[in-house]
Amino acid sequence: MTDMKTRPLRPECELFDVEAVAADLDRLADEHQGRERELRIAVAQRLKAVVGDGRTKAEQMLLADKHGRRCAERLCQMQDAVIAILYGFATTHLYATQNPSEAEHMAVVATGGYGRGLMAPGSDIDLLFLLPYKQTAWGESIAEAILYCLWDMGLKVGHATRSIDESIRQAKADMTIRTAILESRFLFGEQSLFDELVTRFDKQVVQNTGPEFVAAKLAEREDRLKRVGQSRYLVEPNVKDGKGGLRDLHTLFWIAKYVYRVRTPEELVERGVFDRQEFKLFQRCEDFLWSVRCHMHFVTGRAEERLSFDIQRDLAVRLGYTEHPGMQDVERFMKHYFLIAKDVGDLTAILCAGLESRHQKDVPMLNRFVNRLRPRPQRTLRESDDFIVDNNRINIADPDVFSRDPKNLIRIFHLAQKHSLAFHPDAMRTATRSLKLIDKQLRADPEANRLFLEILTGRNDTEIVLRRMNEAGVLGRFIPEFGRVVSMMQFNMYHHFTVDEHLLRCIGVLAEIEAGQSEEYGLSNELIRSIQPEHRDLLYVALFLHDIAKGRPEDHSIAGARIARHLCPRLGLSAADTETVAWLVEYHLVMSTIAQSRDLSDRRTIENFVQIVQSLERMKLLTMLTTADIKAVGPGVWNSWKSQLLRALYYEAEPALTGGFSEVNRAQRVSAAQTAFRKEIASVTDWPPEQVDKYVGRHYPAYWLKVDLASQVGHARFVHETEATGVPLATRFAFDQSRGVTVLTVLAPDHPWLLSVIAGACASAGANIVDAQIYTTTDGLALDTISVSREFERDDDEARRAARITEAIEKALRGDMKVPDMLAKRQPGRARIRAFRVEPEVSVNNQWSHRYTVVEVSGLDRPGLLYELTSTLSKLNLNITSAHVATFGERAVDVFYVTDLMGARITSPTRIATIKRALLQPFAPRVDRSPTIEASDASALMG
Repeated sequence: MTDMKTRPLRPECELFDVEAVAADLDRLADEHQGRERELRIAVAQRLKAVVGDGRTKAEQMLLADKHGRRCAERLCQMQDAVIAILYGFATTHLYATQNPSEAEHMAVVATGGYGRGLMAPGSDIDLLFLLPYKQTAWGESIAEAILYCLWDMGLKVGHATRSIDESIRQAKADMTIRTAILESRFLFGEQSLFDELVTRFDKQVVQNTGPEFVAAKLAEREDRLKRVGQSRYLVEPNVKDGKGGLRDLHTLFWIAKYVYRVRTPEELVERGVFDRQEFKLFQRCEDFLWSVRCHMHFVTGRAEERLSFDIQRDLAVRLGYTEHPGMQDVERFMKHYFLIAKDVGDLTAILCAGLESRHQKDVPMLNRFVNRLRPRPQRTLRESDDFIVDNNRINIADPDVFSRDPKNLIRIFHLAQKHSLAFHPDAMRTATRSLKLIDKQLRADPEANRLFLEILTGRNDTEIVLRRMNEAGVLGRFIPEFGRVVSMMQFNMYHHFTVDEHLLRCIGVLAEIEAGQSEEYGLSNELIRSIQPEHRDLLYVALFLHDIAKGRPEDHSIAGARIARHLCPRLGLSAADTETVAWLVEYHLVMSTIAQSRDLSDRRTIENFVQIVQSLERMKLLTMLTTADIKAVGPGVWNSWKSQLLRALYYEAEPALTGGFSEVNRAQRVSAAQTAFRKEIASVTDWPPEQVDKYVGRHYPAYWLKVDLASQVGHARFVHETEATGVPLATRFAFDQSRGVTVLTVLAPDHPWLLSVIAGACASAGANIVDAQIYTTTDGLALDTISVSREFERDDDEARRAARITEAIEKALRGDMKVPDMLAKRQPGRARIRAFRVEPEVSVNNQWSHRYTVVEVSGLDRPGLLYELTSTLSKLNLNITSAHVATFGERAVDVFYVTDLMGARITSPTRIATIKRALLQPFAPRVDRSPTIEASDASALMG
């Protein structure tokens, strides 16, 4: 047995001089003899400074050598050295034993992530104090001395003190403890204790329990991904726990260690699980992800695991990415990140294929991991002898299937879709290794293109099959233009997914529309059954191509149309069909833009839209494409309001496209909406018919066409309850969980300054307006619905915040408080917004309306922007007759229909230039952007 007075072998450390620091602690012990409390404080302070300096040095070395894994090793070595010094100090100066009994022995063991020998700057430390028998006073004192010092240093430490018997017993019962011991690493103390633990763990815990462990780890992974997001293509990924992140690599290695009984990743090559190239890929993935994670912790100064927008650009610069034409440095960095995440997924599939061959899998997991191997019949497919069906999964009949006929790289996906087969991982692995076979000759092959077009326009699991093609690398290789957008992110807050993932999700949404699976798609559910049958396939092709030119210097809609004109003939489309697809791609944003930012009751708006679409059939196709495009942007982006706007635009334009004939004319649509309202309000209230009639007459036709039924009923009850109290002003709030917004409704006497004051009050409360629906009644009231970004996860917290916002709105509208005074107290803007750069633009247009000048302002959104814009317009002596407020992530797009004080449009070039200059001012960086508003104007709102 080792004499416990002997110091542990001190590990090497690049980040500080271990012997010098140990000598410092010895000196502190001499200086503080008899004053143990002061000694402990002095030791903690000295070691805290050492760790702080060490992290600074580690950051400098990472910036220089750019090796993430090496940085993680250095930080771990530093922690090993600190604990070794502490252990030696405690056993020498605090609790020395001259002749230790057998019970007074201990092994200090690193477990969990720390046991792997890799640490990020903010990583937790997990320690096991391993004892031969039960806890002793000496062992407890040593453990406490180390732990309290580490805690005093500000480190996060998880710990356990157990005997070997207790460790084995708990490992059998708890999978988390089992995993922690699996990754354990001896630090110092009694090596024989650790060796006994490892030996007994292998024999008593691991042996014959591989399937149980694999099933538990994969189930754990599924639970984790449900929490952080199932897609590996979320644009703010969790680097540690997200799909394709470090935890997936860890899970892969845990399973490998447990099943193959390897201690290092290199041994997986010896066992035949990975080939040499795949092992190098494993190393590249690990090094890149550790680089990202360490930089994130250094930049934020905390254990930040989410690669959020506000740090992505900093990391891109640190990692050496530069801007290329059409792509920012941050977008190139994030594309690399998502490609790495895809590689991690490939490695996981390879490991699972190896497990299957060893009969180790136990739990089937459809579309994620392969099924347990068991005796099963195999069959061939009548279309081709090159493929077999193995337990409802398509596999290759021999290793030369793809080299013998490269068209099989497309055919395998076509057959899988046709017969509803899953994909065998061996087939996908071989396909990925055969990508060089996809060359110009194969891309020009009519049969290969026919097969692909049938996949793209198929009626069975098209999104899933295309995604598997993408994951295997086949899709981007066969359609090189698609390959350019694989893993490409757009550095904005609007798009939730990478470009390729968005395109594939669009295909899935269109399939849902075609299947009539959900009422949320509104008008598109009806239109899909009324288009010309031959145009159905064109819609799928257009959706697949509509964003394919993202990341280029030119407008992606125009460039995308050019790609469509080049690609569609290759796929076998006629000249007329090619032109239809190209038109849909070029104008895919038009309907969304007009519906959300124009006055749909203005005839000029409809005339301009009709000039673009030119035919009813094109408008039907564009409506469905627009619906799928918005829905596939991300959760909560598509909603009933946008659905209603598209419906309104469609039916406003229909008569002009059909020579005056409309399947449902405007008056009929208004009447139908009112009838639906009467029926619904009668079911939830006891209003007499004459009261309902009176209320219906208070709203203009545009209200009935733009507002969905549920909101109409909510508005009616709100107005009724408010007027029953006799007050001229009321507010209420509700939560829209799907959109992540809090919806505020304001009822007040109409006034030119109304929107401006509401916007200013919201800004003073720190609320950021993301959209606004503004309606006036025939008797002079304004009914405004304002959506603000949600701030709190819990409803009760958000309710208190919403109450503060509505209180601020009421105070401002009553004139109790002046908006400039309220704004002077507001909090600074959000860091997430500050991370973005959006060039502001102002257009003043007289072509969109016969009666009004249309002013469109776009730029970086922030609390208070709408207030400043509306106030600026008022100060320019402009009347705002209608406003259309929308945000697309960090970009605000606000459109105002205005006249001068005499009710005329603005035509003077000089005055138009003045308006543009004034509206650009709110975007200029300055300390105080708040425009003034006279107190008399504010109080007059209620007068």
